[in-house]
Amino acid sequence: MDTRAPTAPELLADLAAAVGAEQLSTGDDDRLRHGTDESWHDPAPPDAVVYPGSTEDVVAVVRACAAHRTPLIPFGAGSSLEGHVAALHGGVCIDMTRMNRILRVSVEDMDATVEAGVTRLQLEAKLRPEGVFYPVDPGADATIGGMIATGASGTTTVRYGGTRENVLALRAVTADGRVITTGTRARKSSAGYDLTHLLIGSEGTLGVVTEATLRLRPTPEAMSAAVCAFPTLDAAVDCVIAVSQYGIAVARIELLDEASMDAVERRFELGYAIAPTLFLEFHGSDAEVREQAAAVGELAEEHGSAGFTWTTDESERRRLWDARHRAYEAGLALRAGARIFTADACVPISRLAETIKLTRRDIDEAGILAPILGHVGDGNFHVMFVLEPGDEEGLEVVKRLNDRLVERAIAAEGTCTGEHGVGYGKSGYLVAERGREAVDAMRAVKAALDPEGLLNPGKVLPDP
Repeated sequence: MDTRAPTAPELLADLAAAVGAEQLSTGDDDRLRHGTDESWHDPAPPDAVVYPGSTEDVVAVVRACAAHRTPLIPFGAGSSLEGHVAALHGGVCIDMTRMNRILRVSVEDMDATVEAGVTRLQLEAKLRPEGVFYPVDPGADATIGGMIATGASGTTTVRYGGTRENVLALRAVTADGRVITTGTRARKSSAGYDLTHLLIGSEGTLGVVTEATLRLRPTPEAMSAAVCAFPTLDAAVDCVIAVSQYGIAVARIELLDEASMDAVERRFELGYAIAPTLFLEFHGSDAEVREQAAAVGELAEEHGSAGFTWTTDESERRRLWDARHRAYEAGLALRAGARIFTADACVPISRLAETIKLTRRDIDEAGILAPILGHVGDGNFHVMFVLEPGDEEGLEVVKRLNDRLVERAIAAEGTCTGEHGVGYGKSGYLVAERGREAVDAMRAVKAALDPEGLLNPGKVLPDP
């Protein structure tokens, strides 16, 4: 396949004609920014960046790139963690951030339609006065299109589900420049193949998502946040498992190990103990929130918690979750100029304690600074390996630790990535997790929808 770089004046002229010269950039700084995400991978800049303003613009860009057989890489906020935006074969980056209109909100039907460049916080600000919210919360102010591309989830998944459970329909542009709509606003359908869920998590390799219809939820009557510290990491995880087994409908249940709490306290001075800690949130009526908090408080005490504190104060609740969402920032602050390699795995909750314990042992034996935290209510946890600038030897140690973590998660019938996506950073694990036959089926889907292999090449599927 010819994936020549789009340095030919003919392609640049076609792109300028498609979207306007002011929406086309070939500057070095702009190209570098669009080939860089939050991961440990080296930047891989595209050869040009385009900024479409409509689905029609996207169609024109896709058709121009197809005519010149040039790779096309979709870009949202650049907050991805597995090299998703890297232009591994050169090509054109299609930055979706100017497509940021909220097209429709229906409180009556509890849904909204937005363009792909709308960000999570932008949508939240629009919905809050309406008494509804979109429940997928990955922490970063990602674009909705980026969240769809990676199948994002986050702190509230344990109660409301992730992206796959909260998207009703998509509008997307295929590799040959056709526009497809993948679903309806109906809450269920048995009509045809489920193209919506095929595109969710496909990381821009099967089509460019331009619009999404999202499921909304009513803002709870009452919300409270709770914090409880434990003497050991095992005790904290065992408490999470007990909460799950008792069927207590927590809205969030997050684990921060001792190293994570140390980083967060250094950065945000919350005033909590430096110990393995659970952050929780409860949603419902005032009575339900109190009942949930009381039930979890009892379980925490049974598992050795030194104290269970909870509050319905809105400012305190927001302060707590702001600190949790900015734990990555807190990790970076542990070392000047630090570089963070963020690992992500998800296992059945019955295997969570064992998996985290063995991962912590590996980290400590290697002498690496690496806080562990995660959305443990659904078995998902992260490791933030904090590396000194230029520490290539340490990076190789961390890669081996990451390999062991992934192998352990897959052996536990879990996954190599609970929410970060595959990108190219984890494509090498896909066969071990899904089997060669399943990966071959994925290749067949890719070949059918993108026969020239021009949409975000090198991502998701491992090299044959």
